[in-house]
Amino acid sequence: MPWWGWMILGALLLGSELLIVDAGFYLVFIGVAAALTGLVELTGAGLEPWLQWVVFSIIALVMMVFFRKNLYAKLRGSGVGYEIGPAGEVVTVEQELQPGEKGRLAYRGTEWTVLNVSGEVFEQGQHVQVSTVDGLTLKLDTVKAKQQGE
Repeated sequence: MPWWGWMILGALLLGSELLIVDAGFYLVFIGVAAALTGLVELTGAGLEPWLQWVVFSIIALVMMVFFRKNLYAKLRGSGVGYEIGPAGEVVTVEQELQPGEKGRLAYRGTEWTVLNVSGEVFEQGQHVQVSTVDGLTLKLDTVKAKQQGE
């Protein structure tokens, strides 16, 4: 294949991944491998067609194995601070909650259902800890002594 054929193939693969298909970031690396194979041919290497395909395959595989995971995580990863969820974080109660009582709490830009799982009454404005998350319900407990001093 001539060098310009590899460049066109690379551009089509890159464009289809970025504009049309969400293929999990694989077509990007295949497209870059095609473009790099085209650059090798542009330098005048004059490789046989079968050897061009071998070079293309090796470049694509090496790039996917060594670079895809890290680059994909950086470009399409989750938001910072959402990896482990809100368990263990300290929140401020917006209403009085009796033991075992449910209420509502604005947290991270949305309204959550909260449940007082401690044996104490939580006063409005009191800092409490999210002990666990059960679906869309934050289970609240008293703040541990270590965190109260922070």
